[in-house]
Amino acid sequence: MHCASLGEFEQGRPLLEKIKQDFSSYKIIITFFSPSGYEIRKNYMGADAIFYLPMDDPINSEKFIDIIKPTLVLWIKYEYWYHYLITLKKSNIPVLLVSGIFREEQPFFKWYGKMWKKMIYSYRHLFVQDEKSRLLVQHYLQEKVTANGDTRFDRVIDIAENSDALPEIKKFCSNNNVIVAGSTWEEDEKILIHFIHAHPEIKFIIAPHETDKAHLSDMKKEIKSGVFYSQLNDIEKVAENSNVLIIDNIGMLSRLYKYATITYVGGGFNASGIHNILEAAVYGRPVIFGPVYEKFIEATGLVECGGAFSIKNALQLEALLNDLLSDNEKLAFSSNAAKDYVYHNRGATGRIMNYITENRLLIN
Repeated sequence: MHCASLGEFEQGRPLLEKIKQDFSSYKIIITFFSPSGYEIRKNYMGADAIFYLPMDDPINSEKFIDIIKPTLVLWIKYEYWYHYLITLKKSNIPVLLVSGIFREEQPFFKWYGKMWKKMIYSYRHLFVQDEKSRLLVQHYLQEKVTANGDTRFDRVIDIAENSDALPEIKKFCSNNNVIVAGSTWEEDEKILIHFIHAHPEIKFIIAPHETDKAHLSDMKKEIKSGVFYSQLNDIEKVAENSNVLIIDNIGMLSRLYKYATITYVGGGFNASGIHNILEAAVYGRPVIFGPVYEKFIEATGLVECGGAFSIKNALQLEALLNDLLSDNEKLAFSSNAAKDYVYHNRGATGRIMNYITENRLLIN
């Protein structure tokens, strides 16, 4: 399974773990491009080996594939490596695109996109997230593309239904309204801090995207009442004297959203776009994010059903939070809409597994 980074790994993980469960005789190898994925998951126990994928050129691709001799390759969402895909095609090794997404502006669909089209032809089957992507690709692959949804829905549901409790977080929250802000960048934190200073009666849990010492130190200067998670000693005392908990580690976030009244997910103020909002929505919590979200199908879907909201500045955030926290009916409607949206879209993993089994791509 090849993943660009951590998000794509989590997207492919439910499928990989189902394969491991149903076809236990096969060895599993994971490759990454980004250090942010590799460094966090290099010790993942569900794989037999985890590597960076060697640079994409004819020699590397042929040598690597000859060494690995894969029976099946899962390519998660995007990041197209020309020589690897062409080599796999020539070697008659089936490659499945998992939770892919396509847009008209991509080079696949331009007059100059001949090389990109060759990569599309390299896949045995493309499982794309939505009907728009399917219609764009079907001209080239006809029946070899399926609008299948997103495997991340299955992953976040599994996390929510099987996650361990965090008793120290529960004690910190007590009976207060709680806002959990995850994967925040500096732009997100600036508008959140404005609201934090004005509302000492609300508990805040902030898990910044950047957890280096310099950034955490800057956050602490801006939020003088904040306490780092790593420095929790007497949780009762902390809960009594501070309303802000700053998470200075990686790996807790998906479990923190469970304790929220309302959630905020960062990334919506920069070009990279919002982070994983499904991790928050699965618990039935309204999700708030910045204005850069149009490329994210799940964000658009949650906004349309009333489970999420987009804001552009601190004043909009304050008005929205005050509105939700003062109107129990509106809060309940948004909470239910968020959870219903996630559960309605589950099942992509099972449909891909059916394809693998029916086409005997793996054999017990």
